[in-house]
Amino acid sequence: MDGDTLYSIGELARRTGLTVKTIRFYSDRGIVTPTDRSPAGYRLYGIDAVARLDLVRTLRTLGLDLPTIRKIGDRELSLPEVAAAHAEALAVQMRVLRLRHAVLTVVAERGLTPEETDLMHQLAQLSEDERRDLIGDFLDTVFDGLGADPAFAGVMRSMTPELPDTPEEEQARAWVEWAELVLDPDFRAGVRRMAEDLAAERALGDTTVPRRDFTVAVRDLVAPALAAGIDPASPPADPIVAALADRYAHLCGRPDDPELRRRLLRRLESVNDPRRDRYFQLLAVINSWPAPESLTRVLDWAGEALRVRTQL
Repeated sequence: MDGDTLYSIGELARRTGLTVKTIRFYSDRGIVTPTDRSPAGYRLYGIDAVARLDLVRTLRTLGLDLPTIRKIGDRELSLPEVAAAHAEALAVQMRVLRLRHAVLTVVAERGLTPEETDLMHQLAQLSEDERRDLIGDFLDTVFDGLGADPAFAGVMRSMTPELPDTPEEEQARAWVEWAELVLDPDFRAGVRRMAEDLAAERALGDTTVPRRDFTVAVRDLVAPALAAGIDPASPPADPIVAALADRYAHLCGRPDDPELRRRLLRRLESVNDPRRDRYFQLLAVINSWPAPESLTRVLDWAGEALRVRTQL
């Protein structure tokens, strides 16, 4: 086509696939302007109008508003800069939508009340600073005043969720449930007791000696008994209980006696909280960590084995 060729609105509509009404609307707003008018006063457009309308259609599909599109067309704004700004805005919207979808899914699955739903919604809408404050408040409640033992710094890191800026659906749902869980005063009190037990153990024992999580030691000792089907109340469980007590006595730096075994039983009962398991399951999802191993069966067995042998 010759560059001097002019098109009526109808011809322009056929070339671009837009309606006459839409082109007239864009023309009235200065997004695409007529080059001339026919003797009868009808608008006529040059070939550049075709390219401009194609750009308008693309940018509208991407969600840009008309004033911005007009400025881009007039080169008052850089398209790459506008695209970057809109991409960032869309990322925020996607995160919000994922969190909203997470709330609605949890409401549907758990049959929440309007009050519980409102709490879930508020937790999903927390800003980054508000999330950080919630996490800090929970960890302060659990660890505040337990001393400057460097072991606690590692424990706190291992308990800290880091929700990505653009979380996946599963991460968004896990965050909402995690936040709900740590607001539960009873759960906070239980985790605080676990932290105090750990602090007491380290105060009694030799804190210069590296040590594994005691629950891992319990697993290593008890898992074979579970696999073998040994009843925790039966005589074959006696050497396993003795090994557990010996390991705990070494950890605490004190002899194996009835008081130590009562302390060990309380420790196992404190750790064996289903909410603790759920906390670390949710944390793994939020932080994209491997799913943690559940120690419930191991702790149940160890607790029962000690209970039948301990007079409380």
